[in-house]
Amino acid sequence: MSLAQPSPFTRRLEGRLISPGSIPGLHHVTAITADPQANVDFYAGVLGLRFVKRTVNFDDPGSYHLYFGDELGRPGGIMTFFGWPGASRGRRGAGQLTETAFSVPPESLDFWTAHLRAHGVEAELSLRFGDEVLSFADPDGLALELIASAGDDRAPWDGGPVPPEHGIRGFRAITVTVAAADATAGLLTGPMGFETDAAGGPRSRFVSAHGARAGVIDVLEAPRESGGIVSAGTVHHVAWRTPGDEEQLVWRAALIAAGRDVTHVYDRRYFHSIYFREPGGVLFEIATDPPGFTLDEPAAELGARLALPPWLEESRPAIEAHLPPITLPVARTTRG
Repeated sequence: MSLAQPSPFTRRLEGRLISPGSIPGLHHVTAITADPQANVDFYAGVLGLRFVKRTVNFDDPGSYHLYFGDELGRPGGIMTFFGWPGASRGRRGAGQLTETAFSVPPESLDFWTAHLRAHGVEAELSLRFGDEVLSFADPDGLALELIASAGDDRAPWDGGPVPPEHGIRGFRAITVTVAAADATAGLLTGPMGFETDAAGGPRSRFVSAHGARAGVIDVLEAPRESGGIVSAGTVHHVAWRTPGDEEQLVWRAALIAAGRDVTHVYDRRYFHSIYFREPGGVLFEIATDPPGFTLDEPAAELGARLALPPWLEESRPAIEAHLPPITLPVARTTRG
């Protein structure tokens, strides 16, 4: 993605010492799936997230873009996937987001261990910076984690198969793997406003100044790690939150001043986005909180039909004919 001509508002900001503050936290994580139906079965039927939007990749309308989250798909817990049916398995490595961690209540890890095992998913428990971490993979091999998080009062989706007292609350943290950590750490603690929280061996933790809820990033330095290959089972990009359009332009100007090559603003229908690569090669996005997923569907009907932006509506018949069908899993009662 190349640097576009800045808007007049952005030009007024460039060249100043801009301090937009600290990134409030994660907005969404976007990965790749080779099997959209298996993807929906796992994230809605096993992890118990709500399927909040079925649409297409606006840059590639012949492929799905699927979204999962809480009742409304609120920023801070949105897991999204580009559907590339039949894609080969990618490779996790340097220059990628390599682990995505969700927050669950501290007393829920026993439930999740048994629940995942009942669905044929093996999980491994470990301790990281004092957190209990349950690690496992989705059907494409995407590395996922559940972290026992005290005090997370975000409401889980309670309309699926997972009891709400054990439900996923949103994101807790991400891990990015880079060949050399210093420049990445400098970006995080510099213009992005993160604070150094912990370090151990090759792993360093940074937390948003707004707090740890959905604002934690671990940087794993792996100088001998091969570069990652983006395909099924890997993350394409990670998006950070900003409250609105004006704040996003301030971030854009600040990042350009810090030497990042930042795109123009993209209209992603449910949010507006800018993109840049951090020094280690991971693709970052800054996305606005509004307008949200109820822009074109009522809350009760989110994900029920293929949603297309106005500029693709005239192509709906051809798009629908090309996409594989998706059915939502029947909610399975796991409440014992």
